[in-house]
Amino acid sequence: MSFVITADCIDEKAGECLEVCPVDCIEEGHDQYYINPRICIDCGACEVACPVGAIAWEDELREDEKIYLEKAIQFFKNH
Repeated sequence: MSFVITADCIDEKAGECLEVCPVDCIEEGHDQYYINPRICIDCGACEVACPVGAIAWEDELREDEKIYLEKAIQFFKNH
């Protein structure tokens, strides 16, 4: 399980999450940031720091947000 960055990040990309991540697991994509679940230590620092509330725990994603989990998986498959 991991944190997932959702729709509120798209085109916003505030970046506070990058600054607080202790393991550098967040990478910038074309339109949003993505959290690498293989590196993430589930500390939650990014969730607290996000000014737009775009970060959620994978198990707590609403049905309409689950697409962002798949989007992250695809991002890291291609990078």
